[in-house]
Amino acid sequence: MDTPPSPGADALYDAAPCGLLLADGDGRLLGANATACRWLRYEHQALVGKLRFQDLLTMGGRIFHHTHLQPLLRIQASVAEVKLEMKDSRGTTLPVLVNMAEAPWNGRAALHIAFFIAEDRHKYEQELLLQRRRLEELAARHAQDQKDLLAARAQAEDRALFAEQLVGVVSHDIRNPLSVIHMSTVLLERGNLDAQQRAALERVGRSVTRVRHLIGDLLDFTQARLGGGLSIRKTEVDLHQAVADSVGELSVAYPANTLRHERSGSSTCVADADRITQAVGNLVSNAASHGARDRPITVRTEEAGDGFRVVVHNEGTPIPPAVLPRLFEPMVRGADAGSQGVGLGLYIVAAIVRAHGGTVRAESTAEAGTSFILELPRH
Repeated sequence: MDTPPSPGADALYDAAPCGLLLADGDGRLLGANATACRWLRYEHQALVGKLRFQDLLTMGGRIFHHTHLQPLLRIQASVAEVKLEMKDSRGTTLPVLVNMAEAPWNGRAALHIAFFIAEDRHKYEQELLLQRRRLEELAARHAQDQKDLLAARAQAEDRALFAEQLVGVVSHDIRNPLSVIHMSTVLLERGNLDAQQRAALERVGRSVTRVRHLIGDLLDFTQARLGGGLSIRKTEVDLHQAVADSVGELSVAYPANTLRHERSGSSTCVADADRITQAVGNLVSNAASHGARDRPITVRTEEAGDGFRVVVHNEGTPIPPAVLPRLFEPMVRGADAGSQGVGLGLYIVAAIVRAHGGTVRAESTAEAGTSFILELPRH
C-alpha cells in the first residue's frame, strides 16, 4: 500500500491552529501564516514588511512589550503564555496568549511569535476581577457595618446605663415623699373616721405599701446592675425559723392563698436572713399571681449535702418552655403580662442567691407544677 504524500511545510505553517509571526530585531514582520492574517483581518502583504509586531498591540500592550517583554527576551531568549491584547485591522481588541522565542532564521536572529485567541480565558479573568471587586466592596461594607454596630451598641449601653442610674436616683428620691404619705395615713388612722373614710385610708395604705415594694425592687435592680451585685450581711441564722416567720407574714399579705411551710434536717447556716426572706417573698408573690388560687403554695427548707435548699412550689398553668431559660432576666414574666410589678422579682431573687454563692433554677410542668429551687451553701 502506497503512503500518501506529506503536505508541504508551507501548508502546515499556514494551517496551524495558532497565529504564527516572524519578526526581525526591531519587531518588523518578516512573515505571517494564514491563521494570523485571518484572525487579524489583514492581507498578507499588508502585514509583512509593513507593520511591526508592537504596532498590532494596544497602547497598554505596547508599554508592557517595551518595559517587560523586550528586557526579558534579552535575558532568557524566550517567554511563554504572556497575556496581551492585539488589535485587528478594524480596531477590534483581541485578548491573546503569546509565546515568543529568539532563534536564527536565514542566517540572522529573528523573533518567532505564536499567539492564541484567549476570549474565554479573558472573560473568565474579567469575571474573577469583577467578583474580587464585589468581594472587596462587601468586605468594606461589612467592616463599616461592624463599626456602625459597635458605635450603636456603645450608645445603647450608655443610654441603658443612664436609664439605670436615673431609676436608682428617682427611686431613692421618691422614698421621702412616700414616707410622708405613710406617716400621714398612720396619724389619720388614730382619728375618728367613718367607714367610708377608713376604707379610703386603707386603700391609700395598700397603695403606699405596693409602691414601697416596687421602689425596693428598683433600687435592688440598680445596685445589682451597677454595683456589681447586691450587698448582703451574713450572720449565723436558723434558716427554718427565718423562712417560717416569713411565711407567717406572707399568709397575712395573701389571705386568698393557702401557704404551707415544710422543713427537714438541720437549719443553722451563715446567710443574710433578710435577703433570704426577701427572695422567698418574691417567689411567693410570683406563685400567688400566677398559680392556682385553690391550691396551696408550699415553701420547703431542707438540708442538702453541704448546704441548704429552699423550694417554693405552686400548681397551675406551667411556665412555657421557651420562657424558662430567660426567666431570671429583668422584665421577663412567666405568665400574663397584666400582673402587678415591673418584672424584677425573679431577677432580684437570682441576684440574692448569687450574692450568697448559690444557684437558682425553675422547673415547671403541668403534672408536677412549678418549683423555684434555691441552692445555698452552708457558709
